[in-house]
Amino acid sequence: MELQAIQQFTNRSNSSTDSSHSVFQDMLSELVSGETLDGTSQKLGSLLATVETEAKSILQSRNAASMTPVTPAPPTEKVTGESGTNFDEIISQAATLYKLPEKLIKSVIKQESDFNPKAVSYAGAAGLMQLMPATARSLGVHDATDPEQNIMGGSKYLSQMMTRYDGDIQLALAAYNAGPGNVDKYNGIPPFKETRNYVQSVYGTFLS
Repeated sequence: MELQAIQQFTNRSNSSTDSSHSVFQDMLSELVSGETLDGTSQKLGSLLATVETEAKSILQSRNAASMTPVTPAPPTEKVTGESGTNFDEIISQAATLYKLPEKLIKSVIKQESDFNPKAVSYAGAAGLMQLMPATARSLGVHDATDPEQNIMGGSKYLSQMMTRYDGDIQLALAAYNAGPGNVDKYNGIPPFKETRNYVQSVYGTFLS
């Protein structure tokens, strides 16, 4: 289109002087041949060549990237946490069998072991619900570190305390921590700092 415009302009300029026609023809020849006095067309040609080279490089990079196989991310491992994800089914069965709220069982487990089935206290209490050896035996628990046995045994004991104290959750929790003998002795939550903190923490988690 530029050449057409130049040619049209040239046609319109036929009436100009011979010297003007000659100068214009020289300029046109230089433009076509790429040899202008200031080298502008040469610079333009060099720039276009550089742009073309860069464009080809970008296209080649994109094509190579599109052909690179994508490695899928490894599956996320199932991790046991506060929610007791790996123990939900056992907790649900225990809650149904012993007529306890699932959240109450989870709240006790959270406080006792933070859902660690291998937890053992300095006093010898073991497992998710931290059963003492004698208590575990009385509940038919042979391996306190086995999640199913521990949850079933601990839930059974908690249910017994709930029945003993007419469904009073806080008294049942106090008995779970300090023993029913101390609850009966003080006719309520024993004045032990550990037991009071225990009841407050577990009950608070249960209500949250």
